[in-house]
Amino acid sequence: MTVRVPAKVNVQLSVGPLREDGYHDLVNVFHAVSIFDEVVAKESESITVAVNGKWSDQVPTDESNLAMRAARALAKHAGRTYGADLIIQKDIPVAGGMAGGSADAAGALVACNELWGLGLPFEDLMEIAGDLGSDVPFSLLGGTAVGTGRGEQLSEVPTGGTFHWVFALAEGGLSTPSVYAECDRLRAAEGAEVPWPQLNDSLMEALGTGDAYSLGAHLSNDLQSAALSLRPELAPTLDAGRQHGALGAIVSGSGPTCAFLAIDALHARDLALSLTTTGAAHTAVAAHGPVQGATLV
Repeated sequence: MTVRVPAKVNVQLSVGPLREDGYHDLVNVFHAVSIFDEVVAKESESITVAVNGKWSDQVPTDESNLAMRAARALAKHAGRTYGADLIIQKDIPVAGGMAGGSADAAGALVACNELWGLGLPFEDLMEIAGDLGSDVPFSLLGGTAVGTGRGEQLSEVPTGGTFHWVFALAEGGLSTPSVYAECDRLRAAEGAEVPWPQLNDSLMEALGTGDAYSLGAHLSNDLQSAALSLRPELAPTLDAGRQHGALGAIVSGSGPTCAFLAIDALHARDLALSLTTTGAAHTAVAAHGPVQGATLV
């Protein structure tokens, strides 16, 4: 069984105050884009993971692998012992703020549900996904959606068209917990009260009408300052994208991938070329969204 699952960009990521349980309440507007991992599940007596592709050397294949954890959680939910050899073809950056690990977990859930003939409904898979991580449910769902709570409580958002993006892929990753910790540190140093996260109505209108210019003007990410504090070299990359005509420039999630909104597909190709030829980005990839979530192929 082969499942294709997309990366995501957060077009709004608003982070509330630190909670007693160590999490933050979020308003998180997810948008699935056409950079995909593929997860293949083959019959086996045990659950194993192998990884191929450009990022394979950065992905663990032990008990910490989120796809392996997803397969085991699915088997536990079904109340039986199952096996599967999971083979992941990586194209989504690792620790890049694009939910690559969460995508693989979602792919494993769909692939193993099919391989094992469980026939579990989508709602059951979403429940298991929510226990695995805040981004996993959206990787199942795809499209565009608002996440609240820790980000796992999703409401689908209709969009009025296709948006075109360029992603500047940085060397090395950033740990999501480290970026949140830096966000908390910076806020504490400022001493200002952290407001409750609110959905940006103008951004939602732009998504609904397909207005790329308005969407670009309203992109926001409360983790961006923390990501730039940990990786200052990202700031010139963002500036370069704006100078080359990006409608909006933002760190994707916890970073370090930088996302640029383009006017159309041709502009996205030109922008990607400009970022790489000028040395502003090591690698730049054009993509579009929204796209479907985890899908059997």
